[in-house]
Amino acid sequence: MAKHAAAYVLAALCLLLVLAATDAEATQTRQPLVPAMFVFGDSTVDVGNNNNLRKSIAKVNFSPYGIDFPGSTPTGRFSNGFNTADLLAQLLGFPMSPPAYLSLTGGTLRSQMYKGINFASGGSGLADETGRLLFGQVIPMSLQLDYFASVVEHMTKQSGSRRTASLLCKSLFFISTGSNDMFQYSLSRNGRGNDYEFLRGFVAAYKSYITALYKLGARKFSLVSVPALGCIPSQRLRRLNETGTQGCYDPLNDLSLRSYPMLAAMLQELAHELPGMSYSLGDSFAMVSFVFTNPRTKDWNFKVLVAACCGGGPFGAAYPCDKSAPLCGDRDEYLFWDANHPTQAASAIAAQTLFAGDRTFVNPINVKELALL
Repeated sequence: MAKHAAAYVLAALCLLLVLAATDAEATQTRQPLVPAMFVFGDSTVDVGNNNNLRKSIAKVNFSPYGIDFPGSTPTGRFSNGFNTADLLAQLLGFPMSPPAYLSLTGGTLRSQMYKGINFASGGSGLADETGRLLFGQVIPMSLQLDYFASVVEHMTKQSGSRRTASLLCKSLFFISTGSNDMFQYSLSRNGRGNDYEFLRGFVAAYKSYITALYKLGARKFSLVSVPALGCIPSQRLRRLNETGTQGCYDPLNDLSLRSYPMLAAMLQELAHELPGMSYSLGDSFAMVSFVFTNPRTKDWNFKVLVAACCGGGPFGAAYPCDKSAPLCGDRDEYLFWDANHPTQAASAIAAQTLFAGDRTFVNPINVKELALL
């Protein structure tokens, strides 16, 4: 019975990847499914905001980052190429992902704000203090929200409140955050933390930001839950250093896994409270777990699931990814690009699943269905 269920899930995911590929081809000849896309979050979706933070060390504006990006250019993306925000934007019909907010000047901001902007910052989290100790300077979610509020103010002054409201209620608000909050909590608790209280605060913070975006005009939300953090290369190395054994770092995986149903329940409740709100929640933990169980299909071929493509030492995580670091030959065969981030190939699976996945991975609807509401 279990084998039949696994086969069904595999077939369903493979089918959605075919459909998503068809959708991607269709974007060459049609308008985007939404008028604009606004992105919030951390390094999983940062497209270069941190390049403009003078005091931040959470920057990747150097090679070999971006080696598979058009022109082999390091752009500030924590990837060898495109990230999930880029690829989801393309599936929605945009030629490119929304640009980094801090890269825009007055003139470019005024023209771009009607198409979408990316506010995400590597190392940031839901809490204002997340990332500051480790990275010096990041853009927390509260400041990302302030930046967006200023954009809405510009839009309203330029186009009026009615046009602004009409644009925003049809636009997609994509959020990928929370991992750094869990990392920081895990590092600081030393076995003495109250996981349930942390998760309650985590979900409450998420709720407050969604509510604030709603008040500014957002109605369509695409959210990505926290993945299996304990299985990324840096946390495998952490387990090896702490216990002398290999495998995923279970305490972080437990937090990630427990956060999803709490987040799902909060969103369901919030959608009943806020008229016109609709959402799509991607179960990132389930997506990653599925790939670990099925590393090779007709749509992907991951040969290395535990080590980073770029980096040195055990799991490619003991030494950073930089110009002197060992680099794998075929990035598409690696699930992880560096010690903490997926490859472009892994991000493509995530984006396609978010866009066209079934209820196994995305609830209550996928992003394509959300966009068409």
